[in-house]
Amino acid sequence: MVERVNVVAAYVPADLVAGAGADLVGMRREAEVLAVALATGRHVVLEGPPGTGKSTLLRSLAKSANVSLRFVEGNAELTPSRLVGHHDPAVVLQRGYIAEAFVPGPLADAVAEGAILYLEELNRIPEESLNVLLTALAEGELHVPRYGRIAAHPSFRLIAAMNPFDAVGTGRIGQAVYDRLCRVSVSYQDADHEREIVARATSAEVDGFAVRCAVDVVRATRSHPDVRQGSSVRGAIDFVTLADGLRSLRGVSEAESGWAADPVAARAVLVDAALTSLSGRIRLDEASDRAPEEIIVELLDAWLREHFAREPDAPSPEDDSGKGERPGAPPPGGGNRGRILTGDEARKAVQEAGRRTAGRQELRSKHASFDAVSPEVGQLDAQAIEELASRDPDAVASLLADMAQATDPVLRALARRIAARVFVRLARQGRTRSPGVRRLVVETGSVEGDFDLDLTLARTDGRPPLDLRDVVHRRWGSSERAICLLVDRSGSMSGHAVARAGLAAACVIAAAGERADVSVIAFARDSVVLQQQGRPRAVDAVLGDLFSLRGRGVTDLGVALRAARRQLGRSGARDRVAVLVSDALATEGDDPLTALRGLDRLHVLGTSNEPESVDAGRLLARRGRGSHRVATGVADISSAMTALLST
Repeated sequence: MVERVNVVAAYVPADLVAGAGADLVGMRREAEVLAVALATGRHVVLEGPPGTGKSTLLRSLAKSANVSLRFVEGNAELTPSRLVGHHDPAVVLQRGYIAEAFVPGPLADAVAEGAILYLEELNRIPEESLNVLLTALAEGELHVPRYGRIAAHPSFRLIAAMNPFDAVGTGRIGQAVYDRLCRVSVSYQDADHEREIVARATSAEVDGFAVRCAVDVVRATRSHPDVRQGSSVRGAIDFVTLADGLRSLRGVSEAESGWAADPVAARAVLVDAALTSLSGRIRLDEASDRAPEEIIVELLDAWLREHFAREPDAPSPEDDSGKGERPGAPPPGGGNRGRILTGDEARKAVQEAGRRTAGRQELRSKHASFDAVSPEVGQLDAQAIEELASRDPDAVASLLADMAQATDPVLRALARRIAARVFVRLARQGRTRSPGVRRLVVETGSVEGDFDLDLTLARTDGRPPLDLRDVVHRRWGSSERAICLLVDRSGSMSGHAVARAGLAAACVIAAAGERADVSVIAFARDSVVLQQQGRPRAVDAVLGDLFSLRGRGVTDLGVALRAARRQLGRSGARDRVAVLVSDALATEGDDPLTALRGLDRLHVLGTSNEPESVDAGRLLARRGRGSHRVATGVADISSAMTALLST
């Protein structure tokens, strides 16, 4: 049976597209699809990266249809009462739950008046709030407790927008919501349309030098192998605006043909404008070892070489603020026992350890597959690595960990970059992202969150509350946790164990994407803090330092646990957990059981299945109110770490 659809007079597709056409550039297809969806009573979600014109498209169509628009910014604090509406506590306490006590929210307003409700950042809205939309979308009505039914006006529409590529602070949309929405994918416009957009916004010439440069560089950020998400056209608009302003401020004269007469001064202007407008807009791949500034200058210089057929001046090394921390040097032995190295001391420790490298002959003797993946000096066959990983993940992890210490600097850099990517991928195998780590919790005696009138009156038998302890609020509670990873780098942790330790670190660092605050410590006689609590670093930088700190020396578990206690003490998270990756056998220092005081919980990931090691690990975990798992192979690490972090 075909459903018959009533088309609201305001939504006439041809008129909508014609009226909105002047405001839209390069979005004819999207405008036509959305106009027909509005006319036929459909609710729609617009999916696409930021800066593709989703809001502009909807505002233009709403203006063309002369329909009011209710705008709601989606975020984790959007509770159901803020979306639907609430009862005025003062009126309820005086006169009860009468109709006049209800204060409608944007959803109730849009349903009753026939407006378009525009929910931006749909995937940032908590699941409990999204569920109140279901009846309005499917049945055309809204049921409000203690108020009644609100029938949807025929022109009511819900249009949502979201960036499906953003993984920070977002959750998955439930199928029940998706099933009630049509989906329109919105992508970036082509180069000609983006130049037109920039020219309109900046009053510059469409084919002008600055516009062409900005648009081409911005578009290049979207396809760069180290960039997970490139800049939107907003970056190009800011690029042109800043470049013109800097050129005027610095007195860089215009040329008769071209943008500026002095190419050196012109390049300096372009570099400053590009870094300022784009460095904060691009998101790098988690395994990249490069800084945003480095990539932007590379793309800009490539564009200048192409358009002027000459090599521009080399990039200035003055700005190295985004290049991250440099490796430092293994804890010195001898009379310095039980030290905790942080900051400059830790960097020097890693740097010193990094001087110990392995030549090709040594790598070849350890790994039968070495020549297959590195046939020549400075070469690393990524495809061969992938094929080996599919056959033997343990072998490829061990090989990459050893090549990360290669004497050949090119091979060493390539191995570290690929190792980080492989380890992050292995760490995520079998892990599912939680649809949301925040839930509504009820609190008394607090003024945070939304006042819950019903529960407050129930608590006071219908009388006005006289004490703050009787006032009930609902707020979003977060399951944020702090995790300190302790990686044994003593003599007992050599060879294949280094690869297991690197993968364990990748697993824990991956947890940071789920609101976890992570620190990483490598220990033997001394403890070297590779990542401090509250100061996240790129995963490849942490793994590179860890690979430098290879198995060496004795094992002091006591100093490692004290270092973990110090790091976790820096965090304000309610749940603070230490995870020890070791054979759990101390060979120096105090009894580790006495160092457990002050730790909320300790999990142990054992690296040996020898009875003595298993017994020691179980005892530590039991005394530390945690769990114990053994993982002797790379394939076991991810599942074991997931099990530990879920307890």
